Amino acid sequence: MPYKEREINKLYYTMGEVTEMFDVNASQIRFYEREFDILQPKKNKKGNRLFTQDDISNLKIIFNLVKEKGYTLQGAREFLRTNKNEAKENQRVIDSLERLKSFLLEVRDSL
Repeated sequence: MPYKEREINKLYYTMGEVTEMFDVNASQIRFYEREFDILQPKKNKKGNRLFTQDDISNLKIIFNLVKEKGYTLQGAREFLRTNKNEAKENQRVIDSLERLKSFLLEVRDSL
């Protein structure tokens, strides 16, 4: 049986890792933290923000609403307040479609 590498999920991501994931400045992440109560990263004794996987998924939802769908910050806050479960489900579907796309591209490149 061939060895299959597992995907390693970290418990906490630093601000630098999160800014790299989303290709934005740290100030934008801090701004969204102040604007959206759904985003609550932990802080260590030095005050560094540590983001959980749940925080990362919430950031994906926020970026999808603001950047992709064109919501204003107030509109995105209201949408999350009233349709939080729907937004999380939509993000899960988007994530699975992106994984499927990357898999299909990988298969195409190997042919």
